[in-house]
Amino acid sequence: MSHGVPTGYDGEKPFSWWGEPGFKPILLIIGLSLFCLAVYLPPPQTLLDLVTQKNPTGYKLDRGTETIVETVNRKLRPEAYKEYEAKKTGKAVVQEKKQVSEEEGHEEAKPLLTADEVARMAKIMVALLLFCAFLWGTEALSLGATDLLVAVMLYVFAILPLNDIAKAFGQDAVFFIFGILAVAVGVSKTGLDKRIGLILLSRIRGPKSFAFVFYPAIAIAAAFLSEHALVALLCPVLMGVYKVTCKMYGVEKDRALALFLILGMCFAANHGGPGSPAAGGRNAIMVGYLAAQGTPIPFVEWMKLGMPFVPLTAILIGLYMYLRLSPKFKVKTFDPGQIVKAEVAKMGKLRGREALMALILVCLVAAWVILGEHSGLGGPTIYAVMAMFLCRIVTYSDIQNGVAFDVVGLYAAACAIGVGLSFTGGAIWMAHAFVGSLPDFLTKGDNLAVGVSLLAGTITNFMSDGATVAALGPIVLPMGALADVHPWKVGLACAFASSFANALVVGTPNNAIAFSMCKDPETGERLMDILDFARYGIVVCFIGWGVLWFWAIFGYWRFYTWPTF
Repeated sequence: MSHGVPTGYDGEKPFSWWGEPGFKPILLIIGLSLFCLAVYLPPPQTLLDLVTQKNPTGYKLDRGTETIVETVNRKLRPEAYKEYEAKKTGKAVVQEKKQVSEEEGHEEAKPLLTADEVARMAKIMVALLLFCAFLWGTEALSLGATDLLVAVMLYVFAILPLNDIAKAFGQDAVFFIFGILAVAVGVSKTGLDKRIGLILLSRIRGPKSFAFVFYPAIAIAAAFLSEHALVALLCPVLMGVYKVTCKMYGVEKDRALALFLILGMCFAANHGGPGSPAAGGRNAIMVGYLAAQGTPIPFVEWMKLGMPFVPLTAILIGLYMYLRLSPKFKVKTFDPGQIVKAEVAKMGKLRGREALMALILVCLVAAWVILGEHSGLGGPTIYAVMAMFLCRIVTYSDIQNGVAFDVVGLYAAACAIGVGLSFTGGAIWMAHAFVGSLPDFLTKGDNLAVGVSLLAGTITNFMSDGATVAALGPIVLPMGALADVHPWKVGLACAFASSFANALVVGTPNNAIAFSMCKDPETGERLMDILDFARYGIVVCFIGWGVLWFWAIFGYWRFYTWPTF
């Protein structure tokens, strides 16, 4: 019979209110209590006004509807809305004779949602966003459990129709993240990652050149290529460099080195977005908004205004990461080019499955470029995964062991929250609240571009960059017209700052991919915490804002000849 502190079955650790990463009861109770309080409190009047406002700016209404309340009812209460619409238009409702089950009859009997109920749904979605951000940031609940919690909350509060909840989790971006992580498994298994690394790292000879040459090169490349793919393909290469370097110096683990390699590269890739309209969907959305209001921006003009921002920001990010992390290195130094070159020399010529993997990768990149992002990134990526199976490059066990499904679920949950926020009007309400919080001096002249960048850079850490631009664009562009500020200034400030998603792992697929792959190649130990994004990413956000304000808006933009429309 044992004495002392009792343990659970199978030698489990004794219960502790402080817990450990994945289950921290005290933080969980605090977060849940705040969420319940937010659910219980009545919605603010500004939210009630928004859901009843006709044709609210920035919200995509269903055809034939005029308010958010009507759009929500059309989706959630279709039968009741048909009767409402008939009364509104003065048309008789034609009742079709059909047999319905008791459940269907109950569904038809549900009355229309009131403005208060719709506003409450929007408020719940905002509270759920903040609650999940708290759980992801503190690891009060494991990633997988938090992902499931999002689905549970959407079901419990009936935010979306049942089938639409599944669709919200299964978006193209989610398939892309799963697919690109699986492709990275194949690239790593065949050794192709080392050859790719040789091309990119051959002239990088130490931490300084990595920070001040490699970071800017990745940022510039991310202005034209998929930054998500770049991060996914480079992570295995850099983790290989990490492991070989640790072995060379007899170091078991060097977390600072891992963060310098992976997190810094991720931040640099994030800030490549302003370089060109081809960098991502956020830019395409802004190009569309500018064209829709009669002020289209050509590709070359965007590059003139955006590309000078990219290398300087990457160099400053490199300086920050070098100063912050290099003193903590346990290894004396590292030579990525020499390490990768030595690894490739052991492999011999490109042939066999490695050659097949290279062909699949080239076809995948070509599909992304030729088909364009409007055709989706997830589809071609899943095709590539299937090709790897057919060519016997990977097995399903490889995918199970190599893909962090909890991280895939994390981004799926973030996408689902975004869908719920957009549908209920919560996203637009947040955008209006942020805009309304701007002090007067940030709503006039070029200061308006500064204010817009603050809003976009803050919101993009909680929502996808595309959703951020989609929500803010229709609100801030008219503000520019009223303040007599050139629409390109306001639009580009919004689009550029939407790339500053550095503080949360769910801010962009880049962060989720980097977090998933930053683990010891041999032991599988994760070398990056979720809070590392906040520890280092918040400062990187301020670096991005600083460069945008003082180098772009109040710098070289002053010497640009802005066209008149």
